[in-house]
Amino acid sequence: MAAWSPDCNQPEASSRRAALSVTIPAVSRPPIALLYDLHGNLAALEAVVAEAEAAGVEEYLLGGDYATFGPWPRETVEVLETMPAIARIRGNVDRWLVDEPEVPDQARQLVETARAAAGEALGTGLVERLYRLPERAELDGILVCHASPLSDIESFAPEPQDGEERMLAGASGRTILFGHSHRQFRRPGPNETELVNPGSVGAPLDGDPRAAWALFEDGEIGFRRTEYDVERAVAKMRSYGEWAQPIALRIERGYDPGT
Repeated sequence: MAAWSPDCNQPEASSRRAALSVTIPAVSRPPIALLYDLHGNLAALEAVVAEAEAAGVEEYLLGGDYATFGPWPRETVEVLETMPAIARIRGNVDRWLVDEPEVPDQARQLVETARAAAGEALGTGLVERLYRLPERAELDGILVCHASPLSDIESFAPEPQDGEERMLAGASGRTILFGHSHRQFRRPGPNETELVNPGSVGAPLDGDPRAAWALFEDGEIGFRRTEYDVERAVAKMRSYGEWAQPIALRIERGYDPGT
């Protein structure tokens, strides 16, 4: 049986619709780094920020899943809070710090252990701030969400799937920026949309362990991959004990070891 991933699609699950959203006006600006699915990987974040700054980045768009299932949950969030973010949205594992996770029974022990570890490391104040982040943002006409406009769990695959129009929740004729699957890709979607996934900074799942992110510059989104000290992250993850070994393998190999 394939190992369960905390970012896999769960068609039967529903996510709470946040009341808050953010709209970012279209103005001339330096490039913006688009960072998704950091999952407490401080080593990856540091390397990405260094490369982004070298590319002239002055602001960041942060797409959710900041702490849980990673080696340095609190340290990563503390760094993110100091970064000039043009928008920050909430991911499903940020929501799960408070809400009951929608996961299959065989995955519940790992998820509960991981979210308890992250919650303890973060403390009440940071947990509350992550939970209260908006679910969506707008950037120069681009709809920014975590998994899809419909949900923070149901997401688009690299190849077209039957019924995926439902996940647009009525969106049409625009670019949808999302993450969640930890796979970097771009393709046409239904209803004349363009689907763009920058990939995961902290735990890519496309066979390449390098941090994945994107650069938004002059109205265009360009993909990036950044080398970082993967072994440092793996060693820190393994230090948490037996429960953390599957997560360490994901970071080390760039894919889910159960697939």
